[in-house]
Amino acid sequence: MRNTLLATAASLAFASTAYAQVSVGNPMAMTGPIPDLVAPMAAAVDLAAQHVNEQGGLFADGQAYEIIRADSACDPVAAVDAVTKLINVNGVSALIGPVCSGATIAQAESVSIPAGVVTLSVSASSPAISTMEDGTDLVFRTAASDAYQGVALAELTMAKGIKDIAVSYANDDYNAALAATFAKEFEAMGGTITANEAHEPNKASYRAEVATLGSTSDNLALFAYYGSGGITIMRNALETAAFETYIGADGMLSDEVIDQLGAENLGGATFTTSASDDTTASFAAWKAAADAAGVPASDPFVPNAYDAAFMMALAIEKAGSGDRDGIAAALRSIANEPGEHILPGEWAKAKEILAGGGDIHYMGAAGPQDFDANGDVAGFFSKSEVVDGAWMAEIIK
Repeated sequence: MRNTLLATAASLAFASTAYAQVSVGNPMAMTGPIPDLVAPMAAAVDLAAQHVNEQGGLFADGQAYEIIRADSACDPVAAVDAVTKLINVNGVSALIGPVCSGATIAQAESVSIPAGVVTLSVSASSPAISTMEDGTDLVFRTAASDAYQGVALAELTMAKGIKDIAVSYANDDYNAALAATFAKEFEAMGGTITANEAHEPNKASYRAEVATLGSTSDNLALFAYYGSGGITIMRNALETAAFETYIGADGMLSDEVIDQLGAENLGGATFTTSASDDTTASFAAWKAAADAAGVPASDPFVPNAYDAAFMMALAIEKAGSGDRDGIAAALRSIANEPGEHILPGEWAKAKEILAGGGDIHYMGAAGPQDFDANGDVAGFFSKSEVVDGAWMAEIIK
């Protein structure tokens, strides 16, 4: 009987150790206006968790790094609902995501900041995120603010010899803020904004809007999500040859645009997005791991998504537990100097250094992930144009 009790106790102890884990919430826009952009981003998050768990897991007892995904749908209301469940029901230690700016702002203001939970967004880029916290230090992101992308896009437009342009933007946090930054910078460089109009997403037709904008310029700066109006606006414009040139950003950079509109019709389209410096050792390490896993290494925000998930694990390891209170300080510690450089995938190396009391400095797949006072990173940008039927990217800043 005694031996049976001992065996049972040993089995229970083994089971509790084997299934010990730290859970992190991952609100991602798996549905909504940009699912094709988000799917590889989610795969990158999963790859980061795989690297952690394959190389010993978290802490000395090898706890599992668990990603609990929820659909934030690129929608503020859906994001609040998803994050409320992740925090209050699933009890997650921190958040990786959301994807879209409006969703990120809504859930942070309503749920995660009041709960004292760190948000590390993989792609939210609205400038409003930089100043929304009021000193709480609970919101970070691995993608650069559109305060930088708007400048890069204005410079690109001027470099193309475009002196006047009409602007159409979807009435949401991301697209409206980016359009405002672009227009301000373009005018400061001597350009003329001939029209600057908001449009409502998900309309069946934008022919009236296109006719109005097209009467003011041959060029259109389009700030929209491809799945909630962007493709329809471009289709209506192409049908009437309203514009010769189209300029835009991340929300339009999808293969779905080519599939729906035809590569032969997109010779005048150029879209920018957050990018990675592919000349670095950190990108080489990331690309090797991504290629092996079948994850597209250079797709928009995919390396940023990997960085967010890997950095959150490093922060939890640095903090020594999944307690919410210690994660923000630990995240700053592993992201910024000083410390021994850690490349994507080098979990075992990082874990050993931290166990010995050393410092680490993560070198991101998407580039340097050093956080400033607002939790922002500088980042790089690329321009993408259709070449031989596919998007071809080139670093511009």
